Order: sequence, then structure tokens, then C-alpha cells
Amino acid sequence: MSRNSMQWRQRPKLPPTHFADPSIYSDPDLFEEEKEKIFKHAWWLAVHESELPAPGDFRTYRHPGDAQLVIVRGEDMKVRAFLNICPHRGNLLVYAPSGNAKNLVCIFHQWAFNGKGDCVDIPREKAGYQERICRNDVALREVRTAVSYGGFVWVNLDDNAPSLESEIGSALDYMLPELEAEPMQTLWYYQARLKTNFKLIHDTNSEFYHDYLHIYNRITGMLKPDTGYFQRKYTAFPGGHASVGSMNVSYESYKSSGRGQLGWPHLAPNGWKLVDLFPCITFNLRTSVLRIDSYIPVAPDDVIYEFRLLGLKSDSPEIRRQREKDSAVIWGPFGRNLHEDLLASSGQGMAMANGSEAMYVLQAREEDLTIHDEVGMRHYLAEWSRRIGRSSSDPYASERLAARAA
Repeated sequence: MSRNSMQWRQRPKLPPTHFADPSIYSDPDLFEEEKEKIFKHAWWLAVHESELPAPGDFRTYRHPGDAQLVIVRGEDMKVRAFLNICPHRGNLLVYAPSGNAKNLVCIFHQWAFNGKGDCVDIPREKAGYQERICRNDVALREVRTAVSYGGFVWVNLDDNAPSLESEIGSALDYMLPELEAEPMQTLWYYQARLKTNFKLIHDTNSEFYHDYLHIYNRITGMLKPDTGYFQRKYTAFPGGHASVGSMNVSYESYKSSGRGQLGWPHLAPNGWKLVDLFPCITFNLRTSVLRIDSYIPVAPDDVIYEFRLLGLKSDSPEIRRQREKDSAVIWGPFGRNLHEDLLASSGQGMAMANGSEAMYVLQAREEDLTIHDEVGMRHYLAEWSRRIGRSSSDPYASERLAARAA
């Protein structure tokens, strides 16, 4: 029997950990709180060091905490990140998304800065400023940067936040042998712009009940009894992170792919490993290609979704071509299941947009922590609730209590 409006919006008869209020995916005020309480204090994966191979190479990065950054490899080969803002008049310092320059030079007045953030030139400096301004006083604002876990470059706006290692803890230990076996190389990089909420993307990455969405996931694992698909278990880590147990993927079911033959150092043949990191990163290793999903929340219903596909620096041209082909025909935006994930997440965003009559979101499947258990979603939102200081199932409880008291 269909339901009326009151029945549609009725709280489920479930523990509060097993459903979410739809407003957490659409409320602009909650999104501003997320910026202040989560985005500005978390470590974000910005680039891979292979994207900055030479001194003077730079990449720009739009930080979710409303900051524009430029990431530079200095003459000393160290990678640093700075606010992408000229300290003279506040102009954007670097406009190009990537490039190489001996110095970063502001187009406005030609102030120049080296790869360490030092101000190295001010046109007509003595004539205009005499001794009243020292170059050290107008250096760039450096942002905390760490290069770790396989050469990825992480940034954090908070100078006093816990270290990257403290935030990730042991969540990536499961994949460290593969990440650090050999230096890696970014093969392809993509962006997609989705009209959805970032947590809806992570919800999808955190559960595999949605494999019914993916034709190729069904034929390479879920429908084959000898793959160990249903025996995989979630492991939850402090901080909202989680990993999923490996399985034997039937890569021969992928036509026009050499994935099963290429392999990856330390990964079992036909293996697969996946780790989700709070708040917006997924490490996904599928035999021949490592795919990194990282997403940049722009608004409650707007996300820049970044994809990196990586191989090994030691690859021969032939092997690299095969890895690139695997990336294209399987895991890239033109592949066989990513577009399905994007369609589902976007559909959720459109249906639950601010002002819609959205229902409570269920995350109530319990299957002994195995692959179709929705524990990954519950674990993620428990960490979200802790950091934001609100319950994901009842985010406005404190406001109601305050209103009653008044």
C-alpha cells in the first residue's frame, strides 16, 4: 500500500544508527558546519608526486575548506603547498591548473616567489617601499604538507591538526605492501562535476549491496560461487575509515583486457583490495591498476569528483599501454561501471535536494559484517556525527531542546 506524506516522513522503527535524516545531505547550514568542523581540519589527498616530477612543477588545488592552493616542487625537490594568493594585493597567484616555472609570478604587479614560498622579487622595491617592507614579511602562506602512503601529497589547512599518520592510523596498513612496493606513476587523471552531496558518494563507496547496479561486478564476482565474494568482511578503523576483504575476481570475464596477466607487486593474482578513508577518499586496487577516488565538496549539492589511475614507474611502454587500456575500458569514466556509480549518486542528489520531500535514508542491513552489510555507511556517519557534534539521524535535536527551554 502506498503512503501519504505523514507516513512517508515517519521515522523508521529502527535504532538511530540505522537510518539518516535526509537533511544531512542537503542542508546549507549543515554544510557550512562541515567546512568549519571537518574540511578545515582534515588531511586531503591533493595530487600524486609523479604529477610534479621536476623542480618548478606546480599543480593548483581547490581545497574544500574554501581555500585555493598551489602545490610546488622546489629546487631542493621538496614538495610544498601554499595558499594560492599573492600577499601584496590578494590576487590569485597561479591561474593555470598545472605547469612549470622557475618562480611563481603574480600577473598583477609581477611580485615573484620561489618554490620555498620566499618572496624573491618586488619590482621597484626600494623606490616604492624604501626600508618599510621586508621580503620575509611578504612570503607565501605555507600549508601543512605530507608526502606519504605511496607518494601521495596530502594537505591540511590546520597547523595544529594531528599528523597524517595519526589521522589515518592503521587503516592503510592492509594495502601498504602494494602501495610502497615500487614508485608509482599517474597514468590518467579525470574530474567529474556531480550535482549531489559528497556523503552520498562515500555511502556508495562504503557498501557493496549496490553491486546489483553493476553488470560487470556481478559477472566477475557476485554470481560466481568460488570467488569468495560474499565472505568478504568489513574492518572498521578509528576515524571513520574502513577496509573490505579481498576476493578472487574473474578478470577473464572482462573482454579486451589483460588485467589478469599484468598483476601488481604483492597483490594475489586476480586480487582486489579497497580502503575508504574519512571523509572523501577511496583507494581501490584491482590487479593491474590503482584507482584513487577523491572528491571536493563545493556545496551541499555540488561535488568535484577526482579520479587518478596509477601504474608503476618501472613499467615498460608495452605494460604501461596495457594498464592505460585497463584503466580506460574498466575503471575510467569510459569504463564499465564507474558511470553507473555516478548515475546513482547523482540520482540521489537530485531526488533529495534541499526543499524536496525526502524520506529517511536506510542503512539497516546487517549480515555479520560481510559484503552486503551496511556497516560501512553506519561507521562513516558515526564519525561524521562525532566531528560535527550532531546525530546523523536527528541533526536538529539540540535546536528543538533549546526552543522548548525558551
